[in-house]
Amino acid sequence: MSAVEGAEVVFRLGDAAHAFTGVRLWQELGLPAELLEFKPVEYGWELRLPRPSVHRMEYLFDIADLGMRTDPTNPRMVGGAFGDHSWLPLPGYVEPAWIAVPPLPSTLTPLTVESPVGPVDVQVWAPDGIAPEFELPLLLSHDGPEFASYAGLTHYAGALVGSGGLPPFRLALVRPTSRNLWYAANPLYASSLVQHVLPAVRAQYRSRRPVLMGASLGALAALHAEWNFPNTFSGLFLQSGSFFTPETDPQEAKFEYYAQVTGFVEQVLSATAAPSTPPVAMTAGTTEENVHNNRVMAARLAELGLSVVLDETPDMHNFTAWRDVLDPELTELLRQTWGGADGTGAGRVGGAGA
Repeated sequence: MSAVEGAEVVFRLGDAAHAFTGVRLWQELGLPAELLEFKPVEYGWELRLPRPSVHRMEYLFDIADLGMRTDPTNPRMVGGAFGDHSWLPLPGYVEPAWIAVPPLPSTLTPLTVESPVGPVDVQVWAPDGIAPEFELPLLLSHDGPEFASYAGLTHYAGALVGSGGLPPFRLALVRPTSRNLWYAANPLYASSLVQHVLPAVRAQYRSRRPVLMGASLGALAALHAEWNFPNTFSGLFLQSGSFFTPETDPQEAKFEYYAQVTGFVEQVLSATAAPSTPPVAMTAGTTEENVHNNRVMAARLAELGLSVVLDETPDMHNFTAWRDVLDPELTELLRQTWGGADGTGAGRVGGAGA
């Protein structure tokens, strides 16, 4: 069975007859290819790696002639936008305490909004028993349904509100139908979000000025929307943002919207003043590629007068990594903009984060 053994992580695959012609490890850490080939052993295949400097590791077995497979010896699996992955906890890893907190009863209501980029599907999460005309804080999430499925965002909302860690609020889950096109610093999407989606949500649910969150390109799109429509959002929660620059991200040059992304990032980095100054909380994995451009962006936004917190965590670019820092990072941003359940800011759930 695959496991952590001292200073090594050991991966094993049973194949005593050696019917497979080769096995390779797929992983996110960017390890050299020569380290990822399994060696044939008596019971099948084995790979030993120096223990990486992360708290958890997602991986797949790439079996010759069969393709990618999860680890049949490891019951731990996690879903994501690209399918299921096996994962191993490494020393220091603790799951968020809110996962074990039963969420309060809630309702998820679909809403489709016509906009210049086409129909935008939204799901609005709200605690049961609160009328739509009752004003509540609002949190918008890019890639919202995926955040709900793979990062437990609606469970987080229900657990934090139910435990008193946050005041009651509503959550709008925005689903892109053309993610790269919409989120890659697209002015048409920004206007669709601000001038069509947000008014449609607020027409049905009385809301205060919302907080906007997103990860990867979704984080870039969040900053882009506020930059182009200043003071629309009361705070930004940006995780592993794709703030590409030619200096930090030449490896992304083949991305079809690279010029649009780098052009907007350069606009921010070269600005002499910010059009608005909402509080910004940022997170990134200490070993993911985007950590470098997130450091650059965080420093520049701070220089422009925004209140910026960047939390680097020992994980990579995936939904579980983003989930594990919702509390305390998102919690503290929401308290900063909304206040705690009692208006003064409550303690985090269970006192634990990632």
